[in-house]
Amino acid sequence: MLELDNLKVELEGYREPLQNLYRSLDLENKENRIDELNHLMEEPSFWNDPEKSTKQSKELGSLKDDVSTYKKLDSQFEDLFPLIDMANEDNDEELEEEIKSEYAAFKESYEALRLKTLLSEQYDRNNAILRLNAGAGGTESCDWCSMLFRMYSRWAERHGFTVEVLDSLDGDEAGIKSATFQIDGENAYGYLKSERGVHRLVRISPFNAQGKRQTSFVSLDVMPDIEEDLDVDINPDDIRIDTYRSSGAGGQHINKTSSAIRITHYPTGIVVTCQNERSQFQNKDKAMQMLKAKLYMLAKENNAEKLSEIRGEVKDNAWGSQIRSYFLQPYQLVKDLRTGVEVAQAESVLDGNLDPFINGYLVWKANGGKV
Repeated sequence: MLELDNLKVELEGYREPLQNLYRSLDLENKENRIDELNHLMEEPSFWNDPEKSTKQSKELGSLKDDVSTYKKLDSQFEDLFPLIDMANEDNDEELEEEIKSEYAAFKESYEALRLKTLLSEQYDRNNAILRLNAGAGGTESCDWCSMLFRMYSRWAERHGFTVEVLDSLDGDEAGIKSATFQIDGENAYGYLKSERGVHRLVRISPFNAQGKRQTSFVSLDVMPDIEEDLDVDINPDDIRIDTYRSSGAGGQHINKTSSAIRITHYPTGIVVTCQNERSQFQNKDKAMQMLKAKLYMLAKENNAEKLSEIRGEVKDNAWGSQIRSYFLQPYQLVKDLRTGVEVAQAESVLDGNLDPFINGYLVWKANGGKV
């Protein structure tokens, strides 16, 4: 079968890239580290320090996942060759279709693992904290803000990640004015840093009786959740701490006391909020952790170009500043204005299908910001 012969040649072309992938993932050292951690876990004193042991257990799970994912991919690759020879020998059309399906699955798995090697920055493996802010457009933008919150929640769900709302403010009529939420999962920040910027929606507004098209804007800030205690000196005179009553769903204590915290850092204009914890003290701790993380990331970079990569360029939440446009009328299209990636099924994107844009961004960034 000529088609299978061509497929075999194409498949052979993956042999060297697979070897390069093994080296890029540093799997030899990871396998050695797995052996080391397994020996440590056999020690009777391993669980004497719960914080350290939990961290090492998490590291072990991550290392094992990397190794097993590569081994599964390599097995997929090697298994295809005898199947191709068998199908050619028996002229088996049914097996030919199965091979094509297996080959497509192999290519998809290879691409996903290859993209993982692009997540090499310091905090890429961390959880992510996202903050959505409705911009120009009033009620329409508040509704758009709630749609984006759902989109990221659905993306997290697809990847087996968890979502925790840290703070939210409802719109006057519908939707939400702002929301701060944390997405927990391996490489969450590495993937979601691509989403930082202004998102533009064009649709026929459900809030406009005349059925006119409306354009709405929502800005998204993304930062890594840095758990360790950062050595960041914050002058008490540089911040204002406000307390207010939590507005979200929760127990009686949450809704009846002014336990929510908002911290404003005057020199940078950074504002962080938290209201999900049960006490004002816990909310303050989480908010200070977020502020320290932001300031650390800013101070870590010593020039404006690197600063914009971490904090995102400071742009107006309106026309001409968007990173991505979502068109629902008169046609459906979502287009990333940095990478050029387009998806015609806008509803699938709003239902969490963000991987084409995330993957496109990682490749674009690895190429120095060139399409």
